Amino acid sequence: MKKLSAEKRNMILEGNLFQAIIVLAIPIMINSFIQSMYNLTDTYWLGQIGTNPMAAITLVSPVQNIIINFGQGITTAGAILISQYIGAGEKRQAGIMANHLYICSMIFAFVCASICIFATPGIVGWLGAEGDVLNFGITYLKVVVIDMPFLFTINMYNAIRQAQGDTLKPMLMNLLGICINFVLDPLLMIVFDMGILGAALATLLAKVPPALICLYSLLNTKQGIRLSFRGFHFESSKILAIIKVGLPTAIGGSTMQFGFLLMTKNVLKYGSIATAAYGIGNKINSIITMPSNGIGSAVSTIVGQNMGARQVDRANKGYKMAMTMAIVFLFVGGMIFSRRPVSQALVNIFTKDDAVSNLATDFLSLMAFWCWTNGIYNATSGLFQGSGHTMITMLVDASRIWVFRFLVLFICETVLHLGVASIWYAVVVSNATSSVILIVLYFTGIWRKSTVKIESDNEKQAA
Repeated sequence: MKKLSAEKRNMILEGNLFQAIIVLAIPIMINSFIQSMYNLTDTYWLGQIGTNPMAAITLVSPVQNIIINFGQGITTAGAILISQYIGAGEKRQAGIMANHLYICSMIFAFVCASICIFATPGIVGWLGAEGDVLNFGITYLKVVVIDMPFLFTINMYNAIRQAQGDTLKPMLMNLLGICINFVLDPLLMIVFDMGILGAALATLLAKVPPALICLYSLLNTKQGIRLSFRGFHFESSKILAIIKVGLPTAIGGSTMQFGFLLMTKNVLKYGSIATAAYGIGNKINSIITMPSNGIGSAVSTIVGQNMGARQVDRANKGYKMAMTMAIVFLFVGGMIFSRRPVSQALVNIFTKDDAVSNLATDFLSLMAFWCWTNGIYNATSGLFQGSGHTMITMLVDASRIWVFRFLVLFICETVLHLGVASIWYAVVVSNATSSVILIVLYFTGIWRKSTVKIESDNEKQAA
């Protein structure tokens, strides 16, 4: 295992960059697909039950994502900080940082899960849900928030392994989870007739075995970077580094998800059919853009390690190559999936309702046509995150939703009177605008100065 980590580090710092991007990105793409299959599996089986359960899960999923994205600020900080320590050759300090990150993430997970269980009825009611959609939403959200300690254990494992250049094992852990979910969804929802409660329980139970395996692996002494709490004590410098790098990501991610929540609330005023269509379109589009997400994560690791090794030009070369790959791939894929017969065939997998199908097809066709802008967005976000400039990605993420998306929505609804199509245009225009902003910020060169101070063992001993 230690030899494998050394080989990946050498590939990232000295080897062929194209190979490094492919080796890192492909497992991340597959991993992202596997993770999205949790919700897609729920969506498929809920679509067999009816429109209201599907509308309910679309409505409450952003609430869950707000909490998860805030906590993922910790795991994102982990991937960045640990990768820079590895790039600088400070593996012992990387291990100490991993201990801090895991403990912080577990504290967050248990506290937030406890609060959310009691706050769920008020939250779902505030969203404007009524009748069956209200009841289904409360049932689903109360159960799925319980999985947070398991989810964050998996995410922490993913961050530590990815920082070392190993993206294959996280993929296998998530593959195990989705296989369990594939079996449990129809068993609990259809065979045992548990409906949306079965969907929630399947999602929860599917995360338990992978989380336990991940924890065992993180404690294994044969790992290059592992957890070891013997003689552990909190170090103020480590906590401050986590806050400095992780807090902007946490705030940006959670405020972005809160914006998604309000967008969903805006969709709900057009009825449960529009809400279900919005949910289906977003989920399918997330699969189409997975290559971009994978490449963006690969950029973060490559930039992080090279910045730690003070190889700024190599970090820049890796970013440019990765962004070009992402744009080309998404442009070709977008031209295919934006064709109405193709997009409608995909949508019809998840719904039997013709009205939902037509609306979702309109949404998906438009998003797929412009999805190549995600290549710019994800790769450049990976560059800024890898260099530790998470404040920039936070501001761009927040403005994408709170400024551009709601501004376009307001213009389309009140000035152009486009109705539910206003939602579709708001999503596409805001994504493209944020991509342009990130490119402009890249040319300022601000990313070249790393914000992370790498402490060495020698410095710690001298102190």
